[in-house]
Formats: sequence, structure tokens, C-alpha cells
Amino acid sequence: MRVLYLLNISNPDRLSADSGWIFADLLAPALIDAGAEVTVAAPAAAGDGRCGYRQTKVPGTKYRARFSTDIDELVALIRAERPDVVVANQIEEAPAIRTALLEAASDALLAGYCHYLPFSFTEDRLLLDSSLDDMGLGRPVLLAFAAGLAACDRVMVHSPTAASWVSAAAAQMTVKLDDRLRIVPAPRDERLVRDPAVTPPVSGSEGAIGIYNHRLYAHYGTGRFVDLARDLVASGAVRLRVMDLFGQRRVERTSLDGSPERMRDQLAALPHVQVVSDRGDRVRYRNLLAGARLGIAPFRPGCPWSMSVIDCQGMGLPVISPRLGWLAEHIDPELCFGTSDEAVALAERLATDDEFHAVHAKRAHASTTEFAPDRIAARYLEAVS
Repeated sequence: MRVLYLLNISNPDRLSADSGWIFADLLAPALIDAGAEVTVAAPAAAGDGRCGYRQTKVPGTKYRARFSTDIDELVALIRAERPDVVVANQIEEAPAIRTALLEAASDALLAGYCHYLPFSFTEDRLLLDSSLDDMGLGRPVLLAFAAGLAACDRVMVHSPTAASWVSAAAAQMTVKLDDRLRIVPAPRDERLVRDPAVTPPVSGSEGAIGIYNHRLYAHYGTGRFVDLARDLVASGAVRLRVMDLFGQRRVERTSLDGSPERMRDQLAALPHVQVVSDRGDRVRYRNLLAGARLGIAPFRPGCPWSMSVIDCQGMGLPVISPRLGWLAEHIDPELCFGTSDEAVALAERLATDDEFHAVHAKRAHASTTEFAPDRIAARYLEAVS
């Protein structure tokens, strides 16, 4: 099977902060090991040396990634690669890809992967994602997403939560998914796997470290985390390590949303909060995780998946989480909270109760086993066969 993997990269200046690129970098070699031929078309190469690579332009902004597809470029790619499967990792591009397949006289299967949902649900009410609603663009993005669903032969999502939301959104926009929907999670990074039964938990004399390794966008609920951070450090049992994943961002991105920089500064000003960077180095990132005792999930309302949560759990770090989206589906109910007081109590118990920590470290680690790259590659190939 020849797979043409079309990948938009939203963070070309810091690939380690781009979940779509990480996904491709982990998945492509596993697909090849499973017998597929893979070419990645993206602004930066992904996968190992066995993967083909076609360089494409950086779209510049999240809106250009959705609305400025170069069909001529796609036609040339399809004619050159002659794929059996084309994967659209920006689902809104699928109608343009379908057009290119038509012009190239290709009968390749078109599979769309819903890496990011431009909406969430509160009970039965669909809410637009505020991060994609500048100047009223939220509804056009939603309609482009629906058009992408309609254009695909397969639609892949991360989780049952995401499947439920995508199905409900499609139904509201009269798009029939029928039997085209597949659940294929993202693979875990095997470099970020540590058995807690072998490696004892970290507990320093100055208090346990809780790590927050998520993007600092306001729409991730970072403001709520800032409030929680104040309560956590005031308890005295936990110090915080906050990841600055982006570093210096391009002007095109900060002009659309400067919240990561504002949130970073607010957190850095708090006592007992350390803002750190992995500098794009996966070894340094592992070491920063390894020095923590627990992880903290984001307050992002429309959370269909979190690679950062899986990173923590693979390292044997229990993760405390608000009851939101996929987080409530995946994380042990004993570690989910509804109030700040509950979150502080959970963090304090994980910091001081070794037996409680050991039980949840083991559960966290085990929860990622099914996300090993070879298992995900098998599910991926089954989904597009």
C-alpha cells in the first residue's frame, strides 16, 4: 500500500510542539514496518530515512492552512506518487484533495484525520472554538470542516469522545458519515516510556513537582490553570514546573493570538512556579518529565485528545484532571476533580502518599500500552484498507 501523508505543520519553528508532526514522525516508521510505503508531504520531513519526503509551503496562519490549498501542487504530488491512500491531516483540505484526485485521474482512497476539532459540545449544544473565530471565521471553518467530512472515504478520530462529537456535528450539518468513521488514537512516544515498577517515584525535600506540559493558549483554559496554580503552590505540598513549548513565535502567529506569552508571564511571576523549555530536545523533555511526581491536565473544553497527557502517563506520572471531554473518558475517575479544592487535595495526596501514588503510577503507565506505535499502525492500516 502506497500512502501519501499530507501534513500541515502549524509550528515549523518548534517541531517538538507540533502534535501533528510528532504523530507523523512516530507513525510513519511504524507504517513502513507494517509493510506500507509512506511519503510525507509537509513543510518539514517526518519519520525515518525510509520515508519519502515532498516539501510543501508553510501556510503561515491557521486560517491559511484551511483556506489556501494549492490544487496544482496536489495534482502534481498525486501524479508523481501514485498513492493508494491519501491522508488529509487538515480535514478542511479534503474537498481540494478530492478535486486533485479527480484531475489526476486517481482512484486513491481519501482518508481524513480529525487532529483538531473546531468545536466542542456542552450537553447537546455545539460551541464554536474561540481560537478559530477571529472576525467571525468560526462558522466558515466549521462549514469547511463539514465539507471535509463529506469529501472523505474514511474519517479518523482520536477517541470515542471525538467520534461522538464529530458524529453529532456531522448530523447537525446534514453530513452522513454512515460507516466511514474510525477511531485511531495517536501513538505514544516510546522514548517517553518508563515503568514505575522499576523506577521509584521522585519526591524531593522541597516538595513534589507537578508538571504542566500543555500549550499555554487561553482557549486551552490556561487562565483556569493559573488560578489553580496559585492554590496548588499555596498548599506547600507541590511546586510547579510549567513547560514553555513554543519559545519565540513568529509575528504572524502572535498577532493572531498572544495569549501564550501573556499566560507564560503570569505563571512565571508566581512563587514556586518554574517556567522551563525543552528547547526542542526530546531527551531534555524526558528528563523534565522524569523529575516530576505528577502531571496536570489542561482545562480545554473541546479536548478530544492530549498527547502531553499520554507523555506523562507513559512515564508513570499520575495525571490529575478536570472532568472534561476525552480527559474524563481516559483518566482514572479517582484523579478527576470538579473544584480547585478537590484538585489541591488530589495533588497533596499524590505528593505525600507513596502507596496511593504507586497504584496510580502503575495505572497511568498501563493506560498507554495500547498506544504503542506498532499497534496504532495496525489500526491505521485497517482503517484505510
